[in-house]
Formats: sequence, structure tokens, C-alpha cells
Amino acid sequence: MEVVLQKWGNSDGIRIPSSILKSLDIHTNDILNIVQDENKIIITKSNKHKISLKEEFEKYNGDNISKDFEWDEPIGEEIW
Repeated sequence: MEVVLQKWGNSDGIRIPSSILKSLDIHTNDILNIVQDENKIIITKSNKHKISLKEEFEKYNGDNISKDFEWDEPIGEEIW
């Protein structure tokens, strides 16, 4: 199958047909690994997954590690 490399912002990209994504169980926003092997580009599905906000909160132990800070004096025309 041939695809066209197209400009995508400051990079280039290709579109992967949905039939291929479906057969490999790859979904939008999945984490993929990409490596170069001589003249080949190899894309594989990562074992990692994107951590949801819910999962982040499940790991939260209640400690607040933020530090107090002070607002600096206005430099321009900021209104405090």
C-alpha cells in the first residue's frame, strides 16, 4: 500500500488506514514507538498507556508538595 507523506505543522505525517489500525487494535491517542532500521520505519504499539486523570488521583496520597510563594511587584500595567 502506498501513502503520501504530507506536511503537518512543522513536521510531516502519513495517514494510517482504519482497517490496519483496527486489525492491530490501535486507537486514537495510543502511545506508539517509532524506530528507524536502515531504510525502514518501524511503528509498534507501546505497552505503556496514557494515564488518565482518574488514575493519577488514585495514586495521590494526600501530601501537598506545593510551596508557598509570593507575588512579585507588577512590572508593566498588571492590576493586582
